[in-house]
Amino acid sequence: MISRALEGPDRVLVTGATGKVGSHLVPRLLSAGLQIRALVRPGPNVQRLRDQGAEIVEGDLLRPESLESALQGVETVVHLAAFFRGATAEQAREVNLFGTAGLAVAARQAGVTNFIFASTSNVYPPGLNRPARESDSPGPEPPTRPYPASKVAAEAKLIELDRAQGFGLCILRLGFVYGEGDRHVWEMMPYVAGWNPSRRMHSVHHADVGQAVIRALFRGPRAGKVYNIADDAPITLLELTRLAREPEPSPERFTPPFDHWEGLLDTRRAREELGFRPLYPSCYSAFDAGAF
Repeated sequence: MISRALEGPDRVLVTGATGKVGSHLVPRLLSAGLQIRALVRPGPNVQRLRDQGAEIVEGDLLRPESLESALQGVETVVHLAAFFRGATAEQAREVNLFGTAGLAVAARQAGVTNFIFASTSNVYPPGLNRPARESDSPGPEPPTRPYPASKVAAEAKLIELDRAQGFGLCILRLGFVYGEGDRHVWEMMPYVAGWNPSRRMHSVHHADVGQAVIRALFRGPRAGKVYNIADDAPITLLELTRLAREPEPSPERFTPPFDHWEGLLDTRRAREELGFRPLYPSCYSAFDAGAF
């Protein structure tokens, strides 16, 4: 994927390593020759990380005293941990904003020189009338969407901290992450029940999340840079439903109006600066390869 000849960090701290993204990312980082330290809470998936070769450090974003030892000797942080679906606005802010800010402050104090933050394409507001660009300001979110609202706030706080005392901040705004047996596609179906089936989603396969993170790691600190990470072919909800072998939406759902550009990403910066090219340029290519 990336030549080890390119200069990269020796030890990387990964948060959220047992989560949906982290559990697929850590093996790829290990395969790239990186020493991975995983900040985890006790749970059934921790032993699997240890068996794969990751160093395990127990801790919690909301316990600042647990972060000092986790960050000792670390050059790079890949921050994935987040409270996702099911979170109240208060819970999302506590973990996704305050926990992230606490980790960033501790990382600066520990001498971290590269801080990669996994954000979401959902930070962009509707009404752009084109795919969202990194230069577009994240939009305020209604309280019914606490997750993206907390990510907007976390991004702003990280940028503020990086400008005050740089620690190599790089933000990756990920499309809808899927693949390799991840149940994410099926879990999100109830949340999009009211969508028009012709509405498109911009997705990114776990393999390409791994590619993007590794490219950001090996290309060194890119202070304050933001990259949209997604595949080449946004897919309609109807097509995704068919690939997932779920019941097709009823015909009456084809009529409600919607923003045809909402959720779509302009990925030119990642292509030009990181050399990012999707290994799975569409959901169909992942399905055909048995990687869906």
